[in-house]
Amino acid sequence: MERRVVITGMGAITPIGNTVEEMWKAIEEKKCGINKITEFDTESYKTKVAGELKGYNVEEHFDLKKAKRLDKSSQLAIITAREALKDSGITKENTNFERIGTFVSSGIAGLRTIEEQTEINFTKGHNRVSPMFIPMSIANMPAGNVSIELGLKGESISILSACASSTNAIGEAYKTIKYGSEDVIFAGGSEASICGMGITGFENMKALSTAEDPNRASIPFDKERSGFVMGEGAGVVVLEDLEHAKKRGAKIYAEIIGYGATSDAYHITSPAPEGEGGARAMIRAIEDAKITPDQIDYINAHGTSTHLNDSLETQAIKTALGEEKSKKVMISSTKSNVGHLLGAAGAVEAIICVKAIQNSLVPPTINYKVKDEECDLDIVPNEPRKANIDIAMSNSLGFGGHNASIIIKKYEE
Repeated sequence: MERRVVITGMGAITPIGNTVEEMWKAIEEKKCGINKITEFDTESYKTKVAGELKGYNVEEHFDLKKAKRLDKSSQLAIITAREALKDSGITKENTNFERIGTFVSSGIAGLRTIEEQTEINFTKGHNRVSPMFIPMSIANMPAGNVSIELGLKGESISILSACASSTNAIGEAYKTIKYGSEDVIFAGGSEASICGMGITGFENMKALSTAEDPNRASIPFDKERSGFVMGEGAGVVVLEDLEHAKKRGAKIYAEIIGYGATSDAYHITSPAPEGEGGARAMIRAIEDAKITPDQIDYINAHGTSTHLNDSLETQAIKTALGEEKSKKVMISSTKSNVGHLLGAAGAVEAIICVKAIQNSLVPPTINYKVKDEECDLDIVPNEPRKANIDIAMSNSLGFGGHNASIIIKKYEE
């Protein structure tokens, strides 16, 4: 028997807010979290802006000894998991922690640590490289550290599928609970790769925007878009078997009803022609949810602000939903607010979908100015829109041809 899977807790830290509520208030107020890069000197770089966290002080969350043993990606994962745990009301009195899983992903995870320790190796010698280098830098550590921090003893995995990572994490967690393997899973993603090597790697492949105006850098679906803006942050949702949640008297935010994942099998960085791989992921999610395309009210698009992504995702939505429905569905990219959080993007965007459902408010695609005939759908430009949202879809597409879509529904008994 398939079990229903609900969301009972959420945690987030992003360039526009260090908690879920701060982030959502900033979405309502159309705030942009993109600013000049402060993490390092950008004088020799073409890229000048990014979505950095604001007012992040590691000592407010960890003692210094512990902080030095955690890459920033793990720090952010732990912070958001703590928020999600508190929000959920889960305790050892009402839940068996041996049946709580940890599905927390990252696209690059310990890149800052790799950059730092590589420089030490070549300037000070290999004997000076930290013995914590490997445990801090490997990509499973956001999941591993969350599991250790909270004492979660169920399945603990880190799905690495580039920018689809945390949407895959949520989707696979949904399936794991749906078929009875766990009662609860903390699912999401974390990313903290705003550093010299992170910017250099994407800049040299011409993926990043070189715009210096923070309000004209991450501009999804705008004809003048020229690349994505890197962001940092994390998002974690608590997924739970409905009956388990009801038994312990949990508050229920929304229900996950569908998940689809596909591969382009085409190119390491470019989406497949006409966005056919992304379209198949959406179709799979719709079929899994046992709904029709007409029932989808809102789509939080991958919407990276690169020319290929936005035009091909537009085509993918038309293929998946049909020409008539695709013209009516409300779509936005909140990467216009926070930039692209890479492996954490999908988790943060899933939380935004939940808040949109709760508040009957569609987040806008902010800083939009120039219409693009290739992106001719309703992208809810610049202003939030009051609308009843019963069902929302969130899309994520990653380098390597990874496509993932999840469908979130307003909870009803």
